[in-house]
Amino acid sequence: MRYELAKPHFLRDAIARNTPLVIALGVQEYHGEHLPLGVDLLAVTRCLDRLEAETPDRLILLPPFAYGAASHAVAGPESFTLHLGAEVILPLAQALFAALLNAGFRNIHGVIHHQSENFLQGMPTDLAFRLAARQAVFAHLEKTRGPGWWGKADMAAYYEGHAKGDNPFNWISIHPLMPPEVAQHFPFDHAGQGETALMLALAPETVEPQRMAENTGWYTGTAPKATKAQGEAGVAVIMKHLRMLLGL
Repeated sequence: MRYELAKPHFLRDAIARNTPLVIALGVQEYHGEHLPLGVDLLAVTRCLDRLEAETPDRLILLPPFAYGAASHAVAGPESFTLHLGAEVILPLAQALFAALLNAGFRNIHGVIHHQSENFLQGMPTDLAFRLAARQAVFAHLEKTRGPGWWGKADMAAYYEGHAKGDNPFNWISIHPLMPPEVAQHFPFDHAGQGETALMLALAPETVEPQRMAENTGWYTGTAPKATKAQGEAGVAVIMKHLRMLLGL
């Protein structure tokens, strides 16, 4: 179900069932002359579209966030890459997460593909959302349970609760679309064979193979090797990962 299409009774029931609520996180960044600027966002949204079509009553999709910290590492502003600093994203993300917690959601997920090859260390966009998630949870706990909530006597079983899955810091989680266990089955690159194959499978209308000859960046060198079949194989691995991640 799309959040913007949902009626209150559906969302009340979804909260009662702890239905996962997911937001796609992306950027607008140059991906060569043959691919669109929104590759990193489309990789996530199109996979989530497929997942939502499979399980419309067991998944809620928020409208995506499309304007992350792309950086100009690949190409400058004239490439139409749109870069918003993490310091701008942080307060917006924290306000969004606070609103969702206030509404009652406790199974919130963000999924990102941009610069996620070193997700353990983190990059500006995902780090902004990850920090925002932590700060929103801390603020919500202090607001609802009071200052010193963790040190109160009724929290003595806090760590035992973690072992049973009762952890407020799991209320909001940010995940890479392709963690290492997925990436080992599919090329992880920028506008090369991997991302071109993904777009051929997920958004074929956006790919212009005839423009590959116009590319000058080294990172696009493997793009001509991409096939839709390869992309679909990669999507299958991603979908399996997402189902496991979201309990679907």
